[in-house]
Amino acid sequence: MSLVGMSIIVEGSPAQERTARNRWARLTRPALGFVLPVTLAVTWEFVVRMGWASGRLAPPPSVIFATFVDLARTGDLQRNTLVTLGRVAAGFGLGAGVATIVGAAAGYSPLVRRLLDPSLQALRAIPSIAWVPLFILWLGIFEASKVTLIAVGVFFPVYLGLMGAIQSVDRKLVEVGRAFRLSDVAMVRRILLPAVLPAYVISLRSGLGLGWMFVVAAELMGASEGLGYLLIDGQQLGKPAEIVTAIVAFAIVGKATDWLIALVATPFLRWEDVVRQD
Repeated sequence: MSLVGMSIIVEGSPAQERTARNRWARLTRPALGFVLPVTLAVTWEFVVRMGWASGRLAPPPSVIFATFVDLARTGDLQRNTLVTLGRVAAGFGLGAGVATIVGAAAGYSPLVRRLLDPSLQALRAIPSIAWVPLFILWLGIFEASKVTLIAVGVFFPVYLGLMGAIQSVDRKLVEVGRAFRLSDVAMVRRILLPAVLPAYVISLRSGLGLGWMFVVAAELMGASEGLGYLLIDGQQLGKPAEIVTAIVAFAIVGKATDWLIALVATPFLRWEDVVRQD
């Protein structure tokens, strides 16, 4: 082999090693999130197998997995998960959409903020369960009341996050826009939107998390399907494994939807010059 060829190989080796390390890091980094739950699950399985605990009220992972398999085999798990996912998606879309409009108006206009914010902050302090009887009276026990309750839970963190992000935009950036005589539309598109987008994404994720919490209260309103229904069914029939299975399903689907929002937002946040410790 020629000296030139050997030089190319030698010079390319560090780059190839870095590429291999980066690829390996991308594969192993998500696995770190499984260390804690897997450790706890294995520990509890060991404790029950050794007879140090009965596992009747807190079933071991093997029993929960068997319940997962049984519910999946009958189709109950898929059907109830899709019903709950549909309710959360509808409530999230409604709540986030209204919150985006109101939060943007309140953050941009002091007059709108003075008119609306005191009342909205008072409504934000009302517990989710307190809305249940009122929504049942207004909307009945069917899907409209459930979706509305979820939308209420999603609305407040998105509204508060977006309004606060707009208010905290650097004043110098706004003054530069005014100096260049940008219109209101141009000011929003070129200055406000990029400045508030990171905080807005976080508020969306917070709102989605509350949406998953509110869906449990929503499915207490006479629901005959959904993961919340599985919780109540497991309680009434004395099946702790079914209850834990529904909770685990909530955790898995909730984390998947949160990851989806983060994934969709990533291309719009590549411009950020911030410290990241991925």
